[in-house]
Amino acid sequence: MSMPRPGRRAARRGAALLACAVAVLLAATACTSAGSAAARPTAAGAQPSGTAVPGHGPLRWHPCAGQLARLGAPDCATLSVPLSYADPGARHITLALDMVPATAPASQQQGAMLVNPGGPGASGLPLAPEVAQGLSTAVAADYDIVGFDPRGVGSSVPALSCDPGFFAGDLPDYVPADAAAAHALENRAKTYASDCEKRFGWLLPYMTTENVARDLDSIRAALGVSTITYYGFSYGTYIGQVYATLFPGRLRRMVLDSTVDPTGVWYADNIAQDYAFQGRIDAFYAWVARYDSTYHLGATAAQVRAAWYRARTQLAAHPIGGWLGADKFDDTYLFGGYLDQVWPSLGYALSFYLNSGQTAGLVDAFGAYGTQDENEQEFAVYNAVQCADVSWPRSWARWTSDTESVYKTAPFQAWDNTWFNAACAFWPVHGPARPLQIRGAGLPGILMLQGTLDAATPYAGAQDAHKLLPSARMVVVEGSGNHGQSMEQPADSCVQDYLNAYLATGALPHAAGLVNATCPAVPAPVP
Repeated sequence: MSMPRPGRRAARRGAALLACAVAVLLAATACTSAGSAAARPTAAGAQPSGTAVPGHGPLRWHPCAGQLARLGAPDCATLSVPLSYADPGARHITLALDMVPATAPASQQQGAMLVNPGGPGASGLPLAPEVAQGLSTAVAADYDIVGFDPRGVGSSVPALSCDPGFFAGDLPDYVPADAAAAHALENRAKTYASDCEKRFGWLLPYMTTENVARDLDSIRAALGVSTITYYGFSYGTYIGQVYATLFPGRLRRMVLDSTVDPTGVWYADNIAQDYAFQGRIDAFYAWVARYDSTYHLGATAAQVRAAWYRARTQLAAHPIGGWLGADKFDDTYLFGGYLDQVWPSLGYALSFYLNSGQTAGLVDAFGAYGTQDENEQEFAVYNAVQCADVSWPRSWARWTSDTESVYKTAPFQAWDNTWFNAACAFWPVHGPARPLQIRGAGLPGILMLQGTLDAATPYAGAQDAHKLLPSARMVVVEGSGNHGQSMEQPADSCVQDYLNAYLATGALPHAAGLVNATCPAVPAPVP
């Protein structure tokens, strides 16, 4: 996969959560975000209306409630869209939307900005207020910022779920000890695919990124605008690339933050991730070693690595509470590959466990960063989209051979990533032989933001995407392994300057080539 896994790998867990992450073991305070309700929208933008897809009517906005209201999203709505765009008069499904409306004078407003955080499977509703609060006040005021739960996700109807208990209890070790263990994991993947077919066989053929892009255009039409600005993170960048290919004349501006390689969708992209995440965990080992006086886990990266694997071995034999074993330990530390700022809390958790026998730190870290039982809904969508987007190898011998090859030099995520995607080997829907060919002709200027050490969407893959988008300009954050450059906490002022200038005026870097501008990485955290 080319984006954070659902739940533990949400492209953004929210600016407030990320700000608190370092202190997860040092304080028990809950992190929440609040915002004041903006004025009710009088229009979705100052642009002429587009052609509506049959079945669409005006959106009926109403006050958001609960968490969305607390996050600062004032307006919510739903939209009925065709299950199949080949037969728009037949069965429909429902998308959930929210909006932070523009507050600038009508003459200054720049229309609708649709945002997506990635996944597949992540809810896009919290992202609208996050983006509104993250942009400069002046830029945010110019746009109606619209979030949405893609088909099958969260508050959209139906919400896809195949086995609600899939992540409950102590899961099998991702690294199979023998052939019997590997066979059991293979059967687990087969069963999950079968459960999805039994519960939602009618929906699965239509759970594709192309249909999500068509849904995006349905939202545009329902908003009554002829063009949109699109702002996507992680897998959301692939939605943007597909939308640009299908509807090039309907884009006004587009921001792609941490970009999916569209040429590797999805099997090859997953293998590329395995190698990149090995680099990230190695960087974590080296960082912990630098602070050996704090963590007491070793003064070299090799010593810290040995300590990490010692903890993993102990948890495999004796899961904490009977449920937090090696598998969930892997999941917890995987999140550190997305965000340097959680390294201090992960370092403390490992230190407390190995040096003092305290387990609360690991339990708290898993609660903050690991895959919870409720994440199965996101996992179901993740599989449904990736498995249907394109054909996957159906030979389990091929999967095993490729994973064993990766494991020799990049063991950290090799088997974990395989089992996370294994249902695609048995999925009831067979995707096309090749992914959609991304076309960049006729597009407006596009802003790309990319870290050179990003593991979820590796830099080389983002460059491959850049080559297909001749109007794009990439701002490269040198030495950054964080995923989602424009939603950093603390903010990267250099990235923010490029982002706000582009959204305000369309301004892009002028340098030629694949690196059009550079920014320094946010400094690594300190304990």
